[in-house]
Amino acid sequence: MDVVKKLLTYASSAFILYYSIVFAYRLLFHPLRGYPGPLMAKLTEAYGGFFALKKCLHIKTYRNHLKYGPVVRQSPDRLIFNTATALQAIYQNERVTKSYVYPTAQPEQHNVFTTTGKAEHRPKRRLISQVLSDRSMRGFELTLLAQIDVFLKQLLHSKKTPTNMTPTCRYLGLSIAGLLGFGYDLNLQTDDTHRYLTKSLKFGNYRINACMQFTPLAKLKPGLILDLFPNSLRARLMRTLRTMISSRLAQPPDAQYDLFAAFNKQLEAGSKDIKLDDIWTEGFFFFAAAGDTIASALAAAFFYLSQNRECYQKLAREIRSTFKSGSEIRGGSRLAGCRYLRACIDETLRMSPPVPGTLWRETAKDGSAQQPLIVDGHVIPPGTQVGVNIYSLHHNERYFPNAFKFQPERWLEGSKNATYDAFAPFSIGTRGCAGKAMAYLETSLVLAKVFWYMDFEAVPGREGMVGVRVQEGEYPIHDLFVVTHDGPYLVCHPRDGARLELLAAE
Repeated sequence: MDVVKKLLTYASSAFILYYSIVFAYRLLFHPLRGYPGPLMAKLTEAYGGFFALKKCLHIKTYRNHLKYGPVVRQSPDRLIFNTATALQAIYQNERVTKSYVYPTAQPEQHNVFTTTGKAEHRPKRRLISQVLSDRSMRGFELTLLAQIDVFLKQLLHSKKTPTNMTPTCRYLGLSIAGLLGFGYDLNLQTDDTHRYLTKSLKFGNYRINACMQFTPLAKLKPGLILDLFPNSLRARLMRTLRTMISSRLAQPPDAQYDLFAAFNKQLEAGSKDIKLDDIWTEGFFFFAAAGDTIASALAAAFFYLSQNRECYQKLAREIRSTFKSGSEIRGGSRLAGCRYLRACIDETLRMSPPVPGTLWRETAKDGSAQQPLIVDGHVIPPGTQVGVNIYSLHHNERYFPNAFKFQPERWLEGSKNATYDAFAPFSIGTRGCAGKAMAYLETSLVLAKVFWYMDFEAVPGREGMVGVRVQEGEYPIHDLFVVTHDGPYLVCHPRDGARLELLAAE
């Protein structure tokens, strides 16, 4: 026993001595020692990991900027900026690449999201961009409209029963993403067989975000551990994905308008950059990202419009005066000409960005960085992870006065209450979201059709409003890389003039 005690004493002494030296270095000698930030953030990545696990890192970062200024040291080797100029300097810079934390947090996936090398990223990005381009989405529009019709019927049948828009929008978003990614109809809106997918993707985002903020967690390989449980959410997700893939492979390549069809066109053109195994990895990321982000944007839009009656009435007038029937609402010049609709969507994305956190970047290690990275006059030491927190930037009063007030008018011509230089819900640069066109089209179609066919109002009180927020009137969200939320609860009333048309369409 004495020997064991001595060994434990030596081990604990060595542990304390090691971390005392490490912490002293990070505080007194580290290249980032002069940057302001919370003491615990300067000492360990666990600071960011703790608030990621609490699902409120976006708000903690926002408050740290208020306390410490436009540049904050969030971990021993990470700096967060809060300016439009930093956004451009970091994300529009060919000498900057994605941080090592992406493949570290998700080692089992090698897709357009986790790939850090530029040469590997380009063909993956090109493939996804082909599927999500404006031209491509026009070919997918009939399928998209069919899913939106199902969404409308769900709201119609709810009658005066409150509808929770979070799961309703998620079922719509994931159904569309499944069709575009795999040509597979999950029937989430009408059948509960695959509805567990919302929980599975939510947990996956939570795990990945925590590992990105606190990389030692990734060394525990939580994905492999979860695979040991045959009936876990992750295992069920993998089985569903295999079913989707095998179903699609059993069809001719051009049978569906989806990712596989675009991949086959590249093969016919002689492309050797993408392999068959890669396509399903891309499809999985696309399915998870496209479904959840658009659903979150829609749920937030319904919240803000139900809480701001004047904005609601302006949008209703625009939609109902632009279109003579709901069947006329399609992608095209008339929908694109609904400027107030686009302003409402942009204001929603500003106030509640579906990805509210910090997209970490670092100086490229491929020899392209001949000069030091300079951000807002700060020379960034090699090995430093840098980024701009989207939530903080979108609520920076310097760029968006009355930042916590829902004001779609700030995006209309002649307004000086917003600047697109500080607006980045899809990020910017070569690693920005390729699904921007899809997001605007899908969100515009859903909102326009809902406003044509029905009126809605929020359930009094705070039923279903679960999440965190800085001020009253803000949509409460949790940060799991992609946000999660609950609510709003709405009561929908079909409009008298549109009821017969909607019933006839049914």
